Amino acid sequence: MNAKNFLIALLLLSFTAFAQQAKVPQPAKDSFSKLYPKATEVKWDKENKDYEASFKLNSKDMSVIFDSNGKVLETETAIEVSMLPKGVEKYVMGNFKEYKITGAAKIVKANGEELYEAEVTKGKDKKDLFFDANGKPEKKDVNKENENDEEDED
Repeated sequence: MNAKNFLIALLLLSFTAFAQQAKVPQPAKDSFSKLYPKATEVKWDKENKDYEASFKLNSKDMSVIFDSNGKVLETETAIEVSMLPKGVEKYVMGNFKEYKITGAAKIVKANGEELYEAEVTKGKDKKDLFFDANGKPEKKDVNKENENDEEDED
């Protein structure tokens, strides 16, 4: 009986995973496959009206956002905290005194603009802060970004 229940659960999970994959437009999937043929652990999510592929490449965590036509809108690559631009740590220490930088990423927009993301944490509270290549804070709505992250986790 347990084996039968296990198989049913496995089939349901398989159908759920397939259904999520099926929602991604074929041009986005094709672009991803062409750009990142060696990617592993690929997971697709809906990002507003666009599609985000999260994956590993050469042991690095990455994500790419595509529009429905397969055009790359943005890439994000996890980096070491020490690779954040100068000034980021000082800004965090001055404005988020009780927080620690627990993660970092480099974001490249389709137009070539580079941004850096610093994830800061205090207990269970997490915030994503964004900076330009010179370490100057971006005026992005951090609270909105964090709300979206929380929705993705549900």
